[in-house]
Amino acid sequence: MPSEELLASLHPLERKVLAALSGKESSASLVKSAGLDETSVLRALQWLEKRGLVKTSEKISKIAELGLNGKAYQKSGKGMPERRLLSALAKSSLPLQDLMVIAGLTSEELNISIGVLKKKGLISFSSDKPPKVSLTKEGVSAAQRELPEEILVEKLESSPDFASLEKSDIEIFEELKKRKDIVRLSVRKKWLAELTQKGSSVKGAAETTKAKFEDRLTPKMLRDGSWKGVSFRRYDITSQVPKLYGGKKQPYRRFLEEVRQKFIGLGFEESTGPVVETEFWNMDALFMPQFHSARDIHDAYYIKEPKYSSSLPAQLVSKVKKAHETGVGGSSGWRYDFDVKRTHRHVLRTQDTSISPRTLSSPKLKVPGKYFQIVRCFRYDVIDATHLADFNQTGGFVVEEGINLRHLFGLLKLFAEEFCETDQVKVTPAYFPFTEPSAALYAKHPKMGWLELAGAGIFRPEMCLPLGVKAPVIAWGIGLERLAMFKLGLTDIRQIFSHDLQLLRNSVV
Repeated sequence: MPSEELLASLHPLERKVLAALSGKESSASLVKSAGLDETSVLRALQWLEKRGLVKTSEKISKIAELGLNGKAYQKSGKGMPERRLLSALAKSSLPLQDLMVIAGLTSEELNISIGVLKKKGLISFSSDKPPKVSLTKEGVSAAQRELPEEILVEKLESSPDFASLEKSDIEIFEELKKRKDIVRLSVRKKWLAELTQKGSSVKGAAETTKAKFEDRLTPKMLRDGSWKGVSFRRYDITSQVPKLYGGKKQPYRRFLEEVRQKFIGLGFEESTGPVVETEFWNMDALFMPQFHSARDIHDAYYIKEPKYSSSLPAQLVSKVKKAHETGVGGSSGWRYDFDVKRTHRHVLRTQDTSISPRTLSSPKLKVPGKYFQIVRCFRYDVIDATHLADFNQTGGFVVEEGINLRHLFGLLKLFAEEFCETDQVKVTPAYFPFTEPSAALYAKHPKMGWLELAGAGIFRPEMCLPLGVKAPVIAWGIGLERLAMFKLGLTDIRQIFSHDLQLLRNSVV
């Protein structure tokens, strides 16, 4: 781009800083010569450097300066605490309690000063009770001259550059740093800028043409025609601009809402239930025996207080107890003594299917009917790329006369297409204590291979009959985090709850 065109594209801040640059200058000098604040100068230098008009460098320097207490000691005119102590002892020996009052020191300042002077051998203590403090021979001499600490403090007032300190000064400085805010070491950055050859050419064009540019076309210019003959700033519409990140919902939260809307769009009704559940609804009503190893896959978090529920429907508990002990509808049951007290035990919900028996036993159940739930579940598990200890599940069931396994397979494939947007699915045999037959739905992740998404099957009569349901029921439960991994393009389930702003901002959902 020619110098004239480049000049016409400069921002007003860039033009001011460019005009102020001559040799190698600091940002502080440019603030004065350009008449801008430091932030504006630094911003303009960044823009000019991107255009190749200036070259900047950073100089870092250490500054040794007085702290708040150091400044206060100097301002008071009485000097540092050890000077006050020497001055007070120059007249006579004094007990500690009198010394603090006469020297005008706090107890903390007195203790520090005593320690400093004692270490240097400038004071001594008598054997009196209470002991008196007096100056040694070296102390009398020191009281008549400046202490090394005082010399350093004066030097820092006039020249705070740490690099200019001698080795002896640095040792004293390090000792003073151990005391409360007498001196401090800070780091300051200094920006230096100089024109490149290209920058000199553009600056020369600006000085030669002395062109003035307007940055925007105003309504006033349009009304009075003053825009005619005015040179307007050029804008490069191909240049990169800062990306704006507008507010949006957390990607996984938005995904959950989309899943809910899709189920509703497919004609399903939503069911709900409590997070703190009983073993009755969470396991026993699902015909999961109290002794069976199947409960191991639902490694539950048990509630400490209250430990048991007192609000289970007694009649329904009795029917479920009978199904477990002796069976229903021709079944022989599990043949064990059902523990009624245990069924009242509180747990954190381990599966979404705990809501299904609540819905099936409700007098509001519709046959035929389609129901779903999206719930938070909890299991004691090892957290890794595909497992979490608390997670979301969606599940549900369809109850209708004549419904069978083929209907279930069709529904599972529909879910894979709707929620995972993939046709690479397979349904395999599986085992669940409350369904017979049972199946598992798998879908192929582009990077992680085949992932199990859902467990499904036909609810057993031993589960449905005690709940008052005689029609067949097909059911499923889907891990929503794994569905989200497909939708969000993730390879680690933990990223779903990430605080990584870059990941959240660039999410496609």
